[in-house]
Amino acid sequence: MTLERAPSTLPGVRYGAIERHGDPRGAFRELWRARAFPDQTFVQANLSSSASGVLRGLHMHRRQDDLWIVANGRAFVALVDVRPLLDGSGPAPIVETRELAADEWVLIPTGVAHGFLAIDPLDLVYLVTNEYDGSDELGFAWDDPAVAVAWPTLRGTPDGRPITSGRDAANPLLADLVVRLRNDPP
Repeated sequence: MTLERAPSTLPGVRYGAIERHGDPRGAFRELWRARAFPDQTFVQANLSSSASGVLRGLHMHRRQDDLWIVANGRAFVALVDVRPLLDGSGPAPIVETRELAADEWVLIPTGVAHGFLAIDPLDLVYLVTNEYDGSDELGFAWDDPAVAVAWPTLRGTPDGRPITSGRDAANPLLADLVVRLRNDPP
């Protein structure tokens, strides 16, 4: 089902690709198999569609793992490991970025913030280990200078900036979120 890709520098993060079986009629892709992800019990699946230039994130969860699968398009994915800040084991978050194309996936563990920029129109399937209830939806500013994600330059938006939701545009700085989370354990 899945082919592992180059390893991540972040503990618990995995990258891979699914196989596409095609013929003149179309294609078939197996998206998930329990045996490939023995430490996760996925309970909900979602499909996110984004226009080119849309940025979603940076989001994180304290009780949820995500498996993202690019169904169509290309995404610039940013992962920010905030676990060292939350447990006091490190002075700064660890940032990792990759471009994912159709049929590629990333497994994102609890405590690793995540966001993506749709480079092309994008369909992203994601499976999660907790049903959505809103209480575990955390976020911080996608352009926080202390995190310094090297987002690609955009050409297709009116002001050269990504298109974000009101919620993502209003997210606090990571330092403010960390203070809040340290004072409010899960």
